[in-house]
Amino acid sequence: MTEELNLKQELEQLKQELAEHNYAYYVLDNPTVSDAQYDQLYRRLLEIEQLHPQWITDDSPSQRVGDQPLSHFESVRHAIPMYSLENAFSQQDLEDFQRRILDRLGTSEQVEYIAEPKMDGLAINIRYENGLLVQAATRGDGSVGEDVTHNIRTIASIPLKLLGHSWPQVLEIRGEVFMPKNAFDELNRRQTEKGDKVFANPRNAAAGTLRQLDPSVTASRKLSFYLYGWGEIVHDEPLAETYDGMLKHFLEWGLPTNPDSRCVLGVEGMQDYYNMLFEKRASMPYEIDGIVYKVNRLDDHQRLGFTAKAPRWAIARKFPAEEVWTRLLGIDVQVGRTGALTPVARLEPVAVGGVIVSNATLHNQDEIDRKDVRIGDTVIVRRAGDVIPEVVGPVLAQRPEHTEKFHMPKYCPECDSDVIKEDDKAVYRCTGGLFCPAQRKRALQHYVSRKAMDIQGLGDKLIDQLCDLGWVKHPDQIYLLQADKLAELPRMGEKSAAKLIESIEASKATTLARFIFSLGIPEVGEVTAKNLAQYFIRLGPLMSAQHEDLIKVDDVGDVVASHIIHFFRQPHNNEVIGALLASGIHWPDPNTQPKVEGSAFLGKTVVITGALQYGSRDEAKAKLEALGAKVSGSVSAKTDYLVAGEKAGSKLTKAQSLGVEVLDETQFLKMLGELENG
Repeated sequence: MTEELNLKQELEQLKQELAEHNYAYYVLDNPTVSDAQYDQLYRRLLEIEQLHPQWITDDSPSQRVGDQPLSHFESVRHAIPMYSLENAFSQQDLEDFQRRILDRLGTSEQVEYIAEPKMDGLAINIRYENGLLVQAATRGDGSVGEDVTHNIRTIASIPLKLLGHSWPQVLEIRGEVFMPKNAFDELNRRQTEKGDKVFANPRNAAAGTLRQLDPSVTASRKLSFYLYGWGEIVHDEPLAETYDGMLKHFLEWGLPTNPDSRCVLGVEGMQDYYNMLFEKRASMPYEIDGIVYKVNRLDDHQRLGFTAKAPRWAIARKFPAEEVWTRLLGIDVQVGRTGALTPVARLEPVAVGGVIVSNATLHNQDEIDRKDVRIGDTVIVRRAGDVIPEVVGPVLAQRPEHTEKFHMPKYCPECDSDVIKEDDKAVYRCTGGLFCPAQRKRALQHYVSRKAMDIQGLGDKLIDQLCDLGWVKHPDQIYLLQADKLAELPRMGEKSAAKLIESIEASKATTLARFIFSLGIPEVGEVTAKNLAQYFIRLGPLMSAQHEDLIKVDDVGDVVASHIIHFFRQPHNNEVIGALLASGIHWPDPNTQPKVEGSAFLGKTVVITGALQYGSRDEAKAKLEALGAKVSGSVSAKTDYLVAGEKAGSKLTKAQSLGVEVLDETQFLKMLGELENG
């Protein structure tokens, strides 16, 4: 028993020692043992924990990557909102900030500020209870963020248990998670070796890393953290009177503060710090995009208060956007998931803000024309913070004799379908929605959606798999899938595969309106698809319809008519539609549709509200429309019937006040003829 007690005491001592070594290495940048000595202590800790796994606690160094991968991120409501900061872009903006501070405090004396580098990373709130790290959440919208505790625990500079003593019962610290430049370079080198996509800049890399569901991936990418403030604090006695004093408390508890933070006095001190950091910026081990100044005295924070979005006692002085000159070698066209074409500048590679840039956005044809950017120009390229690099404009003084103006292609570079420019918009769009490889995943997601072909079990992740494997390139190939092959996919299995095939087969029986909607014709929503189906009755006349025919349909104007014509003009789209029909997709023949002359709902306006027991509201809506009713989403004096299910709310109240006839579900089913009267 004594031996076991000694072993447990050794374990606790090892945990304490390793935590102190981590603090010295990652926070103080002053290692106290060699890497080999640290590894020896860590291996001994693992040996004891393997012998006694019941002794493993959340604050053990072995648990930094101990969590299983998550399936999704949970939402977290912040106890105290995470505010944004006002920005200053000039010395005059800082002087105005100082004047507002002095006016509100009613003083003419110089104010002391804390100046800190503005990290180019992601804001995080980390909560400790009784000294133990219990939760970490992203900023989100300021009130609600995402729980990323499993990833924050992998960051070595963040203690799992606070050091020292006298820390609050509850302590929330706020700071920036970032990726140092050397870690970023190493990550991109590994990405390149594996043939994976490289990250554009350290901030994007940090964001992508922190949102990994698997914490082992996060741990491998070497994120860092500096705190800059706090949220909720529950403590029996007052802490420091100044922001600088609070930072000293945090450092004593093992929390990493930025070593480049300084106390400065007044506008002159802020400007001196700005000049110093601006000179130092390029050589710093991490990316920054400015400086944050905060009034140092905490009682002044109380007196100054907050606006709706930001504290009045702090401001961010932004560095000017970084700009360089380079040559525009060409302009490529990328096709997005929605079919929108975007011109992208192909540049002679150049370093901007510590990142090698070889491509930059040109936005659209109108912007290219407005800026008069030409292939062969020397152009100004700007990158500010995490913004995608953009071409600001040409350097006209260096324009060579022979440059080439750019024009959007007439045919899609991905599928050779027609490209059209949308009226009153700067957007050029590919019309080959069913066939275009660039639009493939989005087109399939829309096709299988509930209000389209309603193929249950075929979600976004599975569509991604099928596309990446090359099994499905356009919707008709969904109907060629086989259960035995689907069962080979990860997390699928024979039962799931068989169930999906059943759902695919069931989708073949549909309606013309659903089929039209499933095609994903731009601007053709669910209502427009129904109007087209009711007007043309058959698919053939719709596919060959001319402009003058289409604009006779309710809800179809010139723009929608143009989209429909161009869509059905593309041979590839028609090939896919033909293959879909050949696979067995069908809908009731209009000649066999039930007569609705005797329907009680013919020509009536009906609203459905509340939960129905014997079917969904969508099913009820379809039945009513088949009987000649118009189903509306809101109650008015023109409403003939309100069908009220369980927990009917404001619509029922309004219907009663207007004298609209209210039907409960039993009465509604009797009128449909689905229940016997009596």
